[in-house]
Amino acid sequence: MLSKFINSFLDKKSPMTVHAHCDGPCGVYDPASTRVAAEAVLSMTKKLIALEAPSSTDSAEWATYSNTFSRYVAVKEDQAKETKKEILILWTDYFKPVHLETYPDLHETIWKAAKLCSACKVNIDLAQAEELMSYVEKIHNIFWASKGRSDAFVKTS
Repeated sequence: MLSKFINSFLDKKSPMTVHAHCDGPCGVYDPASTRVAAEAVLSMTKKLIALEAPSSTDSAEWATYSNTFSRYVAVKEDQAKETKKEILILWTDYFKPVHLETYPDLHETIWKAAKLCSACKVNIDLAQAEELMSYVEKIHNIFWASKGRSDAFVKTS
């Protein structure tokens, strides 16, 4: 195999076709990064809801408030986008047709989770952020069950 690759590399006239199951054929998948990103969405949503606007007209207080609010929103949106990216990596690279046979609600679960990521990006809605976490937990459970394991879903917050 290696000599075939080297010969193909040296002889540009005969390209060698290679195949991989995903963009990076490492085979390492874990929904933990999905959970961490979704937890950040939930945390930032809670912080945004708890953030109180200044009662005065002091420009320094408003600047501090605006800066904090903007940062929370930026992190929430970035982490919602990251959650969606991680969910879609599992969907497009890890899960196969055999998983759909075993877990018939997998497609709908992934679809709803991705839609919730989008909703969490554009809204400050605690119910949506909590629902996203529940879908991430469902994906976690399906993922580990597909590997014959039952790893606990442990949140950090």
